[in-house]
Amino acid sequence: MEKIRIIIADDHQLFRNGLKLLLNSFPGFEVTGEASNGNEFLEVIKNTDAEIALMDINMPEMDGIEATRKGIKIKPGLSIIALSMYGEEEYYYKMVDAGARGFLLKDSDISEVKEAILTVVRGGSFFSQELLHHVIQKIKHREQETKSANLSKREREILAKICEGLSNQEIAEALFISKRTVDKHRANLLGKTNSKNTASLILFAIKNKLIEI
Repeated sequence: MEKIRIIIADDHQLFRNGLKLLLNSFPGFEVTGEASNGNEFLEVIKNTDAEIALMDINMPEMDGIEATRKGIKIKPGLSIIALSMYGEEEYYYKMVDAGARGFLLKDSDISEVKEAILTVVRGGSFFSQELLHHVIQKIKHREQETKSANLSKREREILAKICEGLSNQEIAEALFISKRTVDKHRANLLGKTNSKNTASLILFAIKNKLIEI
């Protein structure tokens, strides 16, 4: 089986070394390049074929946002997963605008890193479940801001449950309503916020200050 080729861009060498060691221990994964800043990353991708890049957001010389934007122009087929720490929520929508396909906390379990890579390689997008739970706790304190999108109280409740990672059936059971009702509200949420998926809904909340930054 052909291996999934990965680049790690992070300004902490110890972190890169540890992540590289763990990823290379998985059958089917291979770290083929490393960079300590955005400029190095752009040079690495010119000479290394890779499907995935794990990208730190805050790096010297050129940050992860600009490196993502420029990197995808150089290698349109490259999928980028942002590596984040708590407190960097304000950068998430900028990373999505730049082309990032996923978000992982830097202290995520290695099994979640593996899941994120496999999900994105298959064409999906990935949000760390721990990150979703962290974000939703902040959303609850900023509900008044949803007026800008004309969200109803029920839609805010369902948005909260979506952010917790619940399926439509689980939301229906939690709120004692039918799944069909949840389906309808979810469709309305996607339309009102101009979002394509769950990750986009979370980023809408961040961009429109529905969470505390």
